[in-house]
Order: sequence, then structure tokens, then C-alpha cells
Amino acid sequence: MPHTPDPITTLQNINKLAHFNTWAGLEIVSASPGSAEIAIDWREEFGQYSGFLHAGMVGGLLDTACGFAAVTQVGLVLTSHFSVSCLRPAVGARFIARAKLIKPGKTQCFARAELFAINDDAEKLVATGEAIMVVTG
Repeated sequence: MPHTPDPITTLQNINKLAHFNTWAGLEIVSASPGSAEIAIDWREEFGQYSGFLHAGMVGGLLDTACGFAAVTQVGLVLTSHFSVSCLRPAVGARFIARAKLIKPGKTQCFARAELFAINDDAEKLVATGEAIMVVTG
């Protein structure tokens, strides 16, 4: 029987290929079939004019977490639609996105994610997101 890499190794290998992820310093925190947790540390270049995490970064983290959750169960995916709800200003020393694959499928799937800001070991929910993804491989 061929060896199948564990979900964390799979995501780490994919993460290395994504220039945006490597630029952002995105790390895989945990992964299991149908779920993924990713994180970045705050950097000034991630901010918008008021010093909050830019909504583009918020969306990128939520989309990536959803995609990674899907990859752990259905294989490679491409997002066809995603939405983001910003709940409060994203201010933190670290940001963690946690995603779950809600509906796997052969041709498309649906995932949901939450983004948390971390300050002094306290987590605050700052945004949520959902993604519909097309299975590509």
C-alpha cells in the first residue's frame, strides 16, 4: 500500500509553493482531514491606514484556510467564490485562521473559517469567511 503523507506535511508542501504565503510568513499550525489552522505574525506592511490588519490580508487568510481544509480531504482546489465578514478591527500580534470543510464533493466543496487576533494569549474573533471551491485534482 502506498504511503500517504499526513495532512500537515501535505499542506506544508503546498504552502512552500505559494509565493503569497511565503511572503506573509504563513505557517501551518495544525491539520486533519477536513480542517486546517494557519497563522501569521503581525508585520507593519500588513496594515491599512489605521494600523489594523488590511481587509485584503483578512480575506487572504480566510480563503487560504478554507482551501487548506478542503485539500486535506478532497485534494487540490481552486476557490470560485468566497465571502468575508469583518466583525471588529483586526489588531493583534498574531493572527490565526481556523477552517472546517463543511460539504466535501467530487466537483465542488464548501468550507467555513474564523480569523482570530491574538494579544497576550487572549484570542478575539475578528472575521469570518466562507468559500465555495472547485476540486481540481
